[in-house]
Amino acid sequence: MRGWEIAALVAAGGFAVLMLALVVPVLRLRHTIDAATQTLRDVQLRTGPILDNVNSTLGQVQVSLDGVNVQLARVDTMTAHAQAATANVANLVGVVSAAAANPLVKVAAFGYGLRRANSMRRDADDEKELRTAMKARRRGRRG
Repeated sequence: MRGWEIAALVAAGGFAVLMLALVVPVLRLRHTIDAATQTLRDVQLRTGPILDNVNSTLGQVQVSLDGVNVQLARVDTMTAHAQAATANVANLVGVVSAAAANPLVKVAAFGYGLRRANSMRRDADDEKELRTAMKARRRGRRG
């Protein structure tokens, strides 16, 4: 055998030992990949029903939200009606106040007029008596 043939045999033997050394990690890697594949299958089998439940739950939530929106529309209508009723009551109170206040003002003014007229009549009577008394004194002094 020649030198290069021996070198080729040594290289082939080294390559065989290297391959044997790499077989163990490759086999372990194969087991890891198999376990990961099985885990992904389990996850897929378990998430399918969960996603179906989520979809049905979302459908129920959408139905509930539609019902809430209908109720909110009704509440908005009731609020608008209550606002209109409040405005009507406010207008009615204004009309009643104006209607009641006007006669009350007239009655108060009439009462004030009566008091003043009575006071002026008393003052006029007092003045008349005073004038009569003064005229009598003047006549008494003259005559």
